[in-house]
Amino acid sequence: MTLCISLRSGEKMIVNGAVMRANGRADLVIENRVAVLRGREVMAPAEATTPARRLYLAAMMAYVDEAGRTAHQDRIVELLGELIGAIEDHEARANCMEFARYAALGDYYRALGVCRALIEYEDIALARTAGQAA
Repeated sequence: MTLCISLRSGEKMIVNGAVMRANGRADLVIENRVAVLRGREVMAPAEATTPARRLYLAAMMAYVDEAGRTAHQDRIVELLGELIGAIEDHEARANCMEFARYAALGDYYRALGVCRALIEYEDIALARTAGQAA
């Protein structure tokens, strides 16, 4: 499996836990299996301010931090249980189940993609709640 990645100058990425930054435009070809996240897929701990974002951060850490993966997996189980308990929307619950399946299989990259959909759902729900309170 070959993965081609183009980075703009200054763009960051994480490869197997190492933070890398492009010094000029760079085209990379990754020819084996590694944990890769581009800068826009990386979430800083300070950004994990909602349940879905905290779940994303835990899954991201499980993906890039192999040494601490067990602790991150435990955190994923805890956060996912809380999130499922709070969600009433059928589609969002289905996304939670899809996320759980990928996480259980250790396919954290795909789990992160599903979690981005949960973050979108959460953003809409929070905006709706804020609009009703106003």
